[in-house]
Amino acid sequence: MSDIKIIALGGVREYGKNFYLVEVNDSMFILDAGLKYPENEQLGVDLVIPNLDYVIENKDKVQGVFLTHGHADSIGALPYLLSEVSVPVFGSELTIELAKLFVKNNNSTKKFNNFHVVDSETEIEFKDGLVSFFKTTHSIPESLGIVIGTDRGNIVYTGDFKFDPAAREFYQTDLSRLAEIGKEGVLALLSASANATSNTQIASESEVGEEMSNVIGDAQGRVIIAAVASNLVRIQQVFDSAVVHGRRVVLTGADVENVVRTAIRLKKLTIVDEKLLIKPKDMKHYEDQELIILEAGRMGEPINNLQKMASGRHRYVQIKEGDLVYIVTTPNVSKEAMVARVENLIYKAGGSVKLITQNLRVSGHANGRDLQLMINLMKPSYLFPVQGEYSDLSAHASLAEEVGLLPENIYIMKRGDVMILESDGFLHEGGVSASDVMIDGNAIGDVGNIVLRDRKVLSEDGIFIVAITVSKRDKKIISKAKVNTRGFVYVKKSRDILRESAELVNTTVDNYLQKDSFDWGELKGSVRDELSKFLFEQTKRRPAILPVVMEVRS
Repeated sequence: MSDIKIIALGGVREYGKNFYLVEVNDSMFILDAGLKYPENEQLGVDLVIPNLDYVIENKDKVQGVFLTHGHADSIGALPYLLSEVSVPVFGSELTIELAKLFVKNNNSTKKFNNFHVVDSETEIEFKDGLVSFFKTTHSIPESLGIVIGTDRGNIVYTGDFKFDPAAREFYQTDLSRLAEIGKEGVLALLSASANATSNTQIASESEVGEEMSNVIGDAQGRVIIAAVASNLVRIQQVFDSAVVHGRRVVLTGADVENVVRTAIRLKKLTIVDEKLLIKPKDMKHYEDQELIILEAGRMGEPINNLQKMASGRHRYVQIKEGDLVYIVTTPNVSKEAMVARVENLIYKAGGSVKLITQNLRVSGHANGRDLQLMINLMKPSYLFPVQGEYSDLSAHASLAEEVGLLPENIYIMKRGDVMILESDGFLHEGGVSASDVMIDGNAIGDVGNIVLRDRKVLSEDGIFIVAITVSKRDKKIISKAKVNTRGFVYVKKSRDILRESAELVNTTVDNYLQKDSFDWGELKGSVRDELSKFLFEQTKRRPAILPVVMEVRS
């Protein structure tokens, strides 16, 4: 009997960063390799990936990376993984092409080319498992679930999914295949949970398409559509509506253009005429009522660019009187306050705003009833709710109990938990490192809690700089303290505080120089401590204090 472990390096008790390991004997199968975008408090961070130390330490065991779909939460960490662990990558045709865009844009992996296209008919035999796939419905074509066949039963990972009987070609779920997998025997089901707290009926994509067409048809001026670049079902609906209403579509960014051009080349997006798409520089040749501007933002986040449009800082588009901004994505919770601010800016600029969620319940994720249907089809012995915050995972567990799964056979994991299969079920056997790794520009992992804390202080209370020159040998001040500040107080109205601060530094340094011992770090620390207390007493703020002590030598 095989030894089986299941580990989540990401994607549990959080949104995004899906990264799951299934170990069968000496073989490791990686299911998705995703990133997540930073929370509000992660100032300056571009993106977040899982800690890969455990995979790197066991890279000889890795059989491959198996991808469910082409969204960043499933493929975005690939360049960082492949720069350390060179293993084959498997996914559907579109998923692989989108994964290549991520990998080729990274200098350390741009020569990597060990990609393999699979579909629902593919079976790949490894020493310790047989890997196969099944079609699922999501907001991007060719989404797949993954099955790892073992001598103890199938281990199934759904990826993001929902059930939509009206789904188009390339988006349809193969229900008969799901039932077949269930009959074979499912040991463990790793099932997505992001929409588990809702039992509201999700609108079918045909209903969404009709709603979008109506909104665009009623608009009198330009329609600026905020969407996620990789939500291809939504982009197809934009194209279809543009044809019906005689409009042209403007793609405003490289990210969306790369995704759209790739999908068109693979015939996963359909346009009746190449002239449907125009460049931003050609907008001046068309009347406002002839244009749809598709804004997907950088790395799939359109709201930031809407803010630039409303405040006149966008490269191509400034919102004006008569514009309709139509937000057809569902912003995550951390962006709700920002969306409200952006709406206000759009109205001030003369435009109007409509959200697709005002009239329809829209989601690419299964609701509670869909999750129960998946469990009924698969009939797993054990359930691992994944992909969601704790509230989602817990709700998924409750739904599973309603359809007959015993509570002791449902496991809500933490990141890094190692779950080992024993004769009476999975047992928690310690953990592996699974902390967040923050990417800031080209820097990987050197942004930690201390750096974030400093950034937070700088953003809230500013910086206070003091420079002074001393003679260590003569134990005296050569040039008295000069102070400067940014983001702390308005200098012209706070000259008394700055003067008193300089005098305090002079006194502190002079007193320290009279001591028998001398340590540069201790001197700077004394200056920092005294200034911090004084400034807080005066302003009730704590700026970052940077003392610069220079030495003059004879």
